[in-house]
Amino acid sequence: MCGRFASFQPPEAIRALFRTVNPVPEDARPSWNVAPSQPALAVRRHPETGDRHLDLLIWGLVPHWTKDLKAARRPINARAESVASSSMFRGAFASRRCLVPVDAWYEWQTTAAGKRPYAFARPDRQTMAFAGLWESWKAEGTGKVLRTFAVLTTAPNTPAARVHDRMPVILRPADWPVWLGEAAGDPGALLRPAPDELVEAWAVSRDVNTPRNNNPELLAPLADLG
Repeated sequence: MCGRFASFQPPEAIRALFRTVNPVPEDARPSWNVAPSQPALAVRRHPETGDRHLDLLIWGLVPHWTKDLKAARRPINARAESVASSSMFRGAFASRRCLVPVDAWYEWQTTAAGKRPYAFARPDRQTMAFAGLWESWKAEGTGKVLRTFAVLTTAPNTPAARVHDRMPVILRPADWPVWLGEAAGDPGALLRPAPDELVEAWAVSRDVNTPRNNNPELLAPLADLG
């Protein structure tokens, strides 16, 4: 699974990278420890104009057909192997796909001494785009809209497999138009592990375990004790 990530580039830089056209969300803040139920930036294709928009969505998918918000599951991940057939995700996979800008993500390795956190990022530290799904849920009566997202996961590549049995789907820039529905193609064909050379991993402090800890030091490398 993917349960934490970092997204700390300035929103204007993200806007330029993904060529979004709407104003940057006023509440966007850098984060080195995005946790489930927190807001994060996502790139979506506007259904009417076709333009790319950069918006803040809550991590934890709430399908539009949800009746009881308090009882909703709010999954943070969707498995690539079953996303097209799952009743929870297939509608969003068909027509509500998004890109999630990420600078690093965290995963925990199970050891005899407990779970050890690792950070993953590109060797050049450039921003990645996770494959995501989004939903828009409207409250009855008030009409209040809640926009949420989940991250697609797949089998791990070699660096990720040393830590965990899953990894997020990372999309190349050339794949973004197909994933967003701007160009013809099979989005399911993009749900594959990233090439081994695209990511590297290093051990980090257990401070990342606590969501209120949110600073660049969370990504500082520690000695890998094996």
